[in-house]
Amino acid sequence: MTEGKIIKISGPLVVAENMSGAKMYDLVRVGRESLIGEIVILKNDKAFIQVYEETAGLMCTQKVVSTEEALSVDLAPGLIGSIFDGIQRPLDVIRSKEGDFISRGINVSSLDKDKLWHFRPVAKAKENVEPGDILGEVKESKIIMHKIMVPPGMSGQIEEIKEGEFKISDTICKIKTKNKTVSISMLQRWPVRIPRPVLQKLEPAAPLITGQRVVDTFFPVAKGGTACIPGPFGSGKTVMQHQLAKWSDADIIVYIGCGERGNEMTDVLLEFPQLKDPKTGESLMERTVLVANTSNMPVAAREASIYTGITIAEYYRDMGYDVAIMADSTSRWAEALREMSGRLEEMPGEEGYPAYLGYRIAEFYERAGRVICMASKEKSRQASLTIVGAVSPPGGDLSDPVVQATLRVVKVFWSLEDRLAHSRHFPAIHWLTSYSLYSEILEEFFNTNISTDFSKIKKDAMRLLQEEAELIEIARLVGVESLSDKDRLVLETAKSIREDFLHQNATHEIDTYTSLAKQYKMLKNIMSLHEGQQLLSEEKVALKNILELPVTDKITRSRYIAENQMQKFEEIAKQIKDDIEKFASFEKIKKKGKQREL
Repeated sequence: MTEGKIIKISGPLVVAENMSGAKMYDLVRVGRESLIGEIVILKNDKAFIQVYEETAGLMCTQKVVSTEEALSVDLAPGLIGSIFDGIQRPLDVIRSKEGDFISRGINVSSLDKDKLWHFRPVAKAKENVEPGDILGEVKESKIIMHKIMVPPGMSGQIEEIKEGEFKISDTICKIKTKNKTVSISMLQRWPVRIPRPVLQKLEPAAPLITGQRVVDTFFPVAKGGTACIPGPFGSGKTVMQHQLAKWSDADIIVYIGCGERGNEMTDVLLEFPQLKDPKTGESLMERTVLVANTSNMPVAAREASIYTGITIAEYYRDMGYDVAIMADSTSRWAEALREMSGRLEEMPGEEGYPAYLGYRIAEFYERAGRVICMASKEKSRQASLTIVGAVSPPGGDLSDPVVQATLRVVKVFWSLEDRLAHSRHFPAIHWLTSYSLYSEILEEFFNTNISTDFSKIKKDAMRLLQEEAELIEIARLVGVESLSDKDRLVLETAKSIREDFLHQNATHEIDTYTSLAKQYKMLKNIMSLHEGQQLLSEEKVALKNILELPVTDKITRSRYIAENQMQKFEEIAKQIKDDIEKFASFEKIKKKGKQREL
């Protein structure tokens, strides 16, 4: 075991000498209180150590001891429903022992190693297994079946496997490899900086359904995709992350609070146990893992928290689950990189960030993907890991290096605007500056599973929103009254799309989540009414009469229709037809419209 002594202390950076036997990224214990640190640079026999705890009180000549293993996380039953800090220390356990503040150097097991779990084998003795093959199952929560897998790098024949009540460190299986017999427990350890292996990465095929209309309909993210939410302070990044964590149809959610305010993580802890998963009806905590490294915790630990969270996410992905990770926010992570880079006296890049900022961000987001998991060919399974990262540029400046480095690698950009947030428009995602590169890929899914005209209706609605922006500029110069009836109807329909469809009430029990089927019916009714109004205008019906059709109020209130009352949308569609036929034949108008399109 390598043991050196401290020769320099600079905030979270500690330099130790006589460390010639240590390796890069080794975990070390620093000083009398055994503070946790990680080696980030080696020069001759000197080790530059990033310490994940407050270094006040450390003195030169105190010892530094290498554990000779990389920063790793424990992977076993018990992760679901837990809240960890950035280096996987269980905050609830620490609070029960220490109170509201974490003592420096505290050494607590990440998972409860005394709890008994019922292990049920699915593999049998004498069966040949390969890395990733499932040995058995443990009921981890009401909705998650934890699958115990053969660790990466191990293959052989099962000599013995047994069912029963076991601690996570107990032997549940023995595998005979070429050289020896290896005992397997439910506990694995994995270094956080190394991505877990997969057999193959696949193209995205299905959307991550979030229940947020502006996201699912206009700017969808695929399962296994990447997305970022940049925006200024107060624009709703964290609330949007909370909504995605609450309602997205991923099997597992890993939520990372990286450098954010403590009250925001408190909101998650208080809300999630009370809310029900729309898929299962159980508490959201039954499928959630929380990693909290808030702004009052040591800066250096922010850098580790991102890797801790994504390694846990990869572990559940390897079981065959669709996993979504919410990172809030990667800007605070980048600030931790900048601080450590400055203390290491590295050459600064743009705005003081390290020159390797873009590489680190790309390395993180590239761990997402839809994959074929490690397993024997006949036992292979598909899964996905989706990453949604919030970015907090100073003053909402999208030219910030963190935003630009993120946009180079992600494929969905949800542009938040404080102007929309201040006008109480949630989500404050601007429809003209956001984009999704998955839209075309997912068209087939929407047209097959929702409706054959889903994509057409979406494109028509987006065209109206773009026309509205142009007409508003004209109206500012010449006045709304100077516009033609056709253009004024465009403004009215675009307003309806914005206020009745894109705007959602995150605190309303019905409006907070909208299924894809309901989203389609809402937008279809808005666009059907617009089509009818335009054709009535061509029939020289007075604009006042067109705008005062009784069905308009029902369309405005349609977002409060419950998911089990979908027949009401058909009633609205029928009323649209009836209201138009009071002025002209609906079928005649429709026929004229089709002829005009041809």
